[in-house]
Amino acid sequence: MNAYADWIGRSEQAEEVLGEGLVERFRAMLAGTLWEAGEGAPLGIHWCLAPPAVAPELLARDGHPRRDSGPGSFLPPIPLPARMWAGGEIRFLAPVPIGARIVRRSRIAGISSKEGRTGPLVFVAVDHVFDAGGEALISERQDIVYKAAPAPGNTPAYAPDAQMPRDGIRLGPVTLFRYSALTFNGHRIHYDADYCRKEEAYPACVVHGPLQATLLMNRAAQILGRSPVVFSYRGLAPCFVDEPLRIADGPEDGTVLIEAPDGRITMTAEFR
Repeated sequence: MNAYADWIGRSEQAEEVLGEGLVERFRAMLAGTLWEAGEGAPLGIHWCLAPPAVAPELLARDGHPRRDSGPGSFLPPIPLPARMWAGGEIRFLAPVPIGARIVRRSRIAGISSKEGRTGPLVFVAVDHVFDAGGEALISERQDIVYKAAPAPGNTPAYAPDAQMPRDGIRLGPVTLFRYSALTFNGHRIHYDADYCRKEEAYPACVVHGPLQATLLMNRAAQILGRSPVVFSYRGLAPCFVDEPLRIADGPEDGTVLIEAPDGRITMTAEFR
């Protein structure tokens, strides 16, 4: 990806005070799924802190920031139309203190490409560090994938009326809307059903990758009885609004997964 070599090393910084109000709203949104025995704020709330604040005129049709190389641009202008959160690895270094000013420092660590089953793929790796008062709290590698638009008629399975599994969870439209709001995520696949069907060949609104990862990291903490030290996750397939999902232990110790009604595994994670 020599065309984007100059983007490697590009960085940005933002900060936000983690207030009691955000913590209360986060807990209300995911009531019954969070591990609450630890110190500090709930696991996964860091994705709600200091998100990029982009004005409406700088957004693309899909709701993401417009791709260009102008001033203030952070991610490279990859021309492939579909952008997804593919996975990542998180190191929990210290509890995130409620009431503290949290600084997010982000840096583009790498850009690579390969040919996938559906066409070309471009991966952008972004390193994030969240700190408070100079103390690193979370170190994260985020993997973003860009891909071609889906072919017409290639719509994934969708089973909102399937039987709820034991200990299952159903993420409804209000939860997806709330998560988009808390993370200031304008991507239309999470709340605009017509856009999903007509533009991106999805049968319904898509559950956010980091929302799935938040459920899994809290499941991992419940298993361990403490916060994970390292949590790595990978998105394998989309899951959709109102589908009954099973959050389960994986086939090996230190693994968890999310399974959709038709048996597809939508995300896997490893932890220790």
